[in-house]
Amino acid sequence: MPEKQLPEPWLRGKLREVPAVHRGVLHALELAKEDLPHWCRPLSDEQLNRSIADIAPVAFHLRHIAGSLDRLLTYAEGNTLNEQQLVALKSEMSSRDSRDELFEALAVALEAGALRVRKLTQDSLEEPRTVGLKRLPTTVGGLLVHIADHTQRHVGQAITTAKIVRAQFP
Repeated sequence: MPEKQLPEPWLRGKLREVPAVHRGVLHALELAKEDLPHWCRPLSDEQLNRSIADIAPVAFHLRHIAGSLDRLLTYAEGNTLNEQQLVALKSEMSSRDSRDELFEALAVALEAGALRVRKLTQDSLEEPRTVGLKRLPTTVGGLLVHIADHTQRHVGQAITTAKIVRAQFP
């Protein structure tokens, strides 16, 4: 697989009209949108769903990126999770979706997530929010920063796992 060429989204001078925190999140989502198909879409359905040495399969990371983006933005918007989101969370590890299903759901989630990020105002960044059943304290800004960080953490794990699976199970 050939290496991607720079510059990464944050180095392209795009989105200057967007506040810095929001821009960082949008750049992280854009990078996920580029990197995941580049490194993971060539895998077969079996490779995407393969778990090795108790490492989560690539498919889990793709589902988790999409699901966590939705859940974290729900909290940022001041809402609690609905039943559908809770069911999706519980099935992230066990589902066995096809490559097309995984990448379609991921693309939809990244696009919808970017639109939701843009709707949050800069003035709301310090507004208090809570996360999860324990209602742990954070802010809108804290959630946005975590979305960028969390997304890229799972992008890296998906890519690394994809490389291992491709090498061990060509």
